[in-house]
Amino acid sequence: MELERPAYIVVEGPIGVGKTSLARRLASTFESDLLLEGAGENPFLERFYEDPRSGALPAQLFFLFQRTRQLQAMRQADMFQPVRVADFLMEKDRLFAELTLDAEELKLYEQVYSHLVVDAPVPDLVIYLQAPEDVLLKRIARRGIPYERRIDAGYLRRLSEAYARLFLYYEAAPLLIVNATHIDLVDNDDDYQALVEQVQATRSGRHYFNPSVATI
Repeated sequence: MELERPAYIVVEGPIGVGKTSLARRLASTFESDLLLEGAGENPFLERFYEDPRSGALPAQLFFLFQRTRQLQAMRQADMFQPVRVADFLMEKDRLFAELTLDAEELKLYEQVYSHLVVDAPVPDLVIYLQAPEDVLLKRIARRGIPYERRIDAGYLRRLSEAYARLFLYYEAAPLLIVNATHIDLVDNDDDYQALVEQVQATRSGRHYFNPSVATI
């Protein structure tokens, strides 16, 4: 039986929460196109983690241009393409800019942004994954990317707070807020199937998925 699903699903959340892994699994389940932000393609990201002050602006501008190109290509694609799943929301770009850039850099970023044609499609569903800083740090360490070892709890706390502010007022699309602290959406089939049921049931408004039983 064909699964009911939104036509365009976005998975979001702070670094290490598992958004890309979940996006990959949802894309496989729904036999959909997958749109990933490609952090590994950013040549300035390692410099940012080594020296945030000197690396923040080029890293941020690279992501801005990359995300803009990806979403424009999606807009221009065949309207009859299958379901799409993405691991980024365009609104995250300004979130990171405000978090990492100083006042003058942010002014420059805003000037560049204002001259870009950013016609981002509106998702049919946004899945916002949450987890505390200690869980994020453990998951970041587990995936073993060398330059991410410099990420500390303070940065993750500020990032998580910025995401919380973003989604506190987010009304552009249906929103499913997931407490990902005690669930494994990649390797635990029961956890994953429970989430898929929530995805299929969410068509409007704001909803919460907060499993009470720890499985990891």
